[in-house]
Amino acid sequence: MSHIVYSTDNCRVTIKPSPWQEVTNMLPASIRSMITGLPLNILERLEEIRLRQNRPLILGLPDGDILLDINGKPAVAPRDCYLVTADDIQRVTQSISGCSLYAFGEELKNGFITLPGGHRVGLTGKTVLENGRVRTLKYITGLNIRISREVNGAASPLLPFIIDKRTGSILNTLLFSPPRCGKTTILRDIIRQLSNGIPELNFRGVVIGVVDERSELAGCFQGVPQREVGIRTDVLDGCRKAEGMFMLLRSMAPRVIATDEIGTDEDFAALEGVFNAGVKVLTTVHAASLEELNQRPALRNLLSMKVIERFVLLGRSKNIGTIEEIIDGRTMLPLPAKEVEQCLKYLPAL
Repeated sequence: MSHIVYSTDNCRVTIKPSPWQEVTNMLPASIRSMITGLPLNILERLEEIRLRQNRPLILGLPDGDILLDINGKPAVAPRDCYLVTADDIQRVTQSISGCSLYAFGEELKNGFITLPGGHRVGLTGKTVLENGRVRTLKYITGLNIRISREVNGAASPLLPFIIDKRTGSILNTLLFSPPRCGKTTILRDIIRQLSNGIPELNFRGVVIGVVDERSELAGCFQGVPQREVGIRTDVLDGCRKAEGMFMLLRSMAPRVIATDEIGTDEDFAALEGVFNAGVKVLTTVHAASLEELNQRPALRNLLSMKVIERFVLLGRSKNIGTIEEIIDGRTMLPLPAKEVEQCLKYLPAL
């Protein structure tokens, strides 16, 4: 279903494609027709499209995978499935790169290309090494198209727990979960609401700097955010997180710095600089529990600093983005269940 965007200034009506439409538009006609012929309730929940040469086309949904036959009907046995061809892979690769794959050298080194709207295409194939490091990919034989969605209001139940009720200041917050649990979607909505202001919480908007290394938070195209990240938000797109945090500190005077998927020693060293500058932090990391966080040396150091004031564990127990637990960073104990009962039900479906 397309989304209708009205502009009262000049009486224009813009039809904005749904996320699944944005993605399927770049597929070969045969595969596109197979997918778009599926019921809308499937399309609106579509998370991934996986294409592997000479293997079945697989659609990833929150509750499992769907394999399709040549007529676009769900198939059970692999022998009945549509098999992705080398031509299919080549056509999609040409589409996402504008027939200029060589222009995406840096992206190929990282193994993915980000599309307008924040959708990400992971690529596999033959790596070409230079001095022991990946220089590029060739003979691309596998694609994973991850569909990005923004859900305005997704973070609303969480906001009262990351804003200090006494001072009105934002609490340093780390969202963590296994993959595909809605971290990026919820972080994006936190950024949007804190940037715009939240009248119902008597919270005025603040300047937020976003380091969007993978172009997933703001979904920038030619430097312009395609996702709603707020009116007081400045975005460094495609910039390494550690370097970007220092750039924002030096030049944009943010009250908050937000970034997605921290992980390297350099990331954590840069975060320490942000904390020392008195700037608040919103970030995410892949981990299924506090115990798993503690198993990583860099994260263990971050925990020992006691600078993170809220740890938020996300999951999929009710649907994507379920808030499983909110942990007080000072005591490292979960907030009382009664206090967060409304929040712990579940967030809007992502």
